[in-house]
Amino acid sequence: MTTAASSGGLVPLRDIREAAERIRGAVVRTPLVPDAGLSERAGGEVRLKCESLQRAGSFKARGACNFLARLSPGELERGVIAYSSGNHAQAVAFAAGLVGVPAVVVLPATAPRVKSDGARRLGARVEFAGTTSEHRRARAEEIAAAEGQVMVPPFDHPWIIAGAGTVALEVFDEWPEVDTLLVPVGGGGQAAGCAAALRRLKPQSTIVGVEPAGAPTMRRALDAGAPATLEGTDTIADGLAPVRAGDLTFAHAAALLDDVVLVGDDAIRRAAVHLVARRKLVVEYSGAAAAAALLSGRVPAAGRKVCAVLSGGNLDASLLGEILGPASAAAR
Repeated sequence: MTTAASSGGLVPLRDIREAAERIRGAVVRTPLVPDAGLSERAGGEVRLKCESLQRAGSFKARGACNFLARLSPGELERGVIAYSSGNHAQAVAFAAGLVGVPAVVVLPATAPRVKSDGARRLGARVEFAGTTSEHRRARAEEIAAAEGQVMVPPFDHPWIIAGAGTVALEVFDEWPEVDTLLVPVGGGGQAAGCAAALRRLKPQSTIVGVEPAGAPTMRRALDAGAPATLEGTDTIADGLAPVRAGDLTFAHAAALLDDVVLVGDDAIRRAAVHLVARRKLVVEYSGAAAAAALLSGRVPAAGRKVCAVLSGGNLDASLLGEILGPASAAAR
């Protein structure tokens, strides 16, 4: 079997195809819907890949299900543990529930309640630690050392990247004419997987990662030539705010992405409003980043066929008023 190690460290298309078969039935094939408003604004044809409608509320279910499906019976018996800003936690809790094993998740003290409550509802034991990805990683490693669980990394692992790459497989299968793919970037697992898939399926395509300006983790790594730890992040997109990109996800971004662009919180907020008002899609701020890149003109799209990935829909109820007020006005 072809492995990441045998393909220069990058996840090969075969692994992504095998992941798609492995997780079939566990995850849903999310819709790819046209967006007339974004198409008009961008001057091209825009479709939205609605991972906001995925089981457990985000694309993260794909990587988590693929990871657990590859563990041995003995490893599964030990249970699993994950550290996360929220979506990966829910995904691991969901995947663990499918196979009947215990899960522990470590979230930041600032995690939106919708994400901590979601992980509990899916059966996980929830712990809290600090405010950064490094804080919760250290706590998860401490618990795993004491209790023996198998760590499920949030993004920097070939099984996680392969699972995430199944998003792009579905996009290409349904819309082979696509020539531009926009993917939100946090730690980079989804961007790495989607780029690993689409770059092999359609080498001439343009693949762009989108990060919050207040959390330029991958952009900073690409500029420096290696991942570096940010002192902190400041963005409404909590799911896109790790302080360090992964080594493996960085390698994919450097080799396969055409660019990583930054969008401000105002643009992300406007995109979330647009998605509610015009498409009736409730998307968390992190999930709206790719649409924000189009609305703000950060990615040229005139005459192109563009897919923007809406990576997650786990919006805290406390933020609904912030979005629905402007959305109702925009819809009139």
